[in-house]
Amino acid sequence: MADGTYGTGRLPAAFLTPGSSSFLDFLGDHSPELLPGNRSLPPIKGAVELPHGTTIVAATFSGGVILAGDRRATMGNVIAQRDIEKVFPADEFSAVGIAGTAGLAVEMVKLFQLELEHYEKIEGATLSLEGKANRLSTMIRGNLGMALQGLAVVPLFAGYDTEREKGRIFSYDVTGGRSEDVGFAATGSGSVYARSSLKKLYRSDLTERQLATAVIQALYDAADDDSATGGPDITRRIFPIVAVITEDGFRRLSEAEVSEIARAVLDGRLEHPDGPRAEVL
Repeated sequence: MADGTYGTGRLPAAFLTPGSSSFLDFLGDHSPELLPGNRSLPPIKGAVELPHGTTIVAATFSGGVILAGDRRATMGNVIAQRDIEKVFPADEFSAVGIAGTAGLAVEMVKLFQLELEHYEKIEGATLSLEGKANRLSTMIRGNLGMALQGLAVVPLFAGYDTEREKGRIFSYDVTGGRSEDVGFAATGSGSVYARSSLKKLYRSDLTERQLATAVIQALYDAADDDSATGGPDITRRIFPIVAVITEDGFRRLSEAEVSEIARAVLDGRLEHPDGPRAEVL
């Protein structure tokens, strides 16, 4: 934004001109090269291994929605990081869980947070949950060029809809295609196993505590079959991140709370390695 104001203490004209309430539109008009999807990659021969985030799960209950993720990032067949954070608040009533290329995913989340904050400051009101989900869809679509080069970001978005007074979950594909999931959802390399686990454990009448236990059971099952997903690590005291979004807003369960649930799950697996079983009808 070099317009002769650098070093003068004055803001560039772009910051003082009324425009869109979308920060993405503002950045695209004035500094499009800063958008992640507009960056060009250097020519590379052969495969490049980058850290990837893995499994994210979400499920609704009567009071809202729970979003949780394991802590492992992989780089090919190597564990790149054991304690990565993959669940972030988007704003007061919503959260994003990331899977895919870790660096790009974290950058997208930060940009999404800024997008929602910018809209609220310009409009004097918050976006609806549906509007937030649509904005994230646009951002993922803008990353399609990177995704086609192997740098995909596939998040899971969840929040409490203050208008409908319930928790909702939205999942995406690499093109930005959005779908709303009823009950529960999962994304990432271990999502097939996590979703299968929740399919047997989930009930709409579960309490917050029971549902938190169910999602940790699902992450355990994913880690049991998917090497890229990390289960609870008692030795290093590394446990899944679990966030709850209700009418009171976003709340991340403390390490003590998650540790207690995870240890109970592990104790149960000593007796029943395959975990709890649903009733046979």
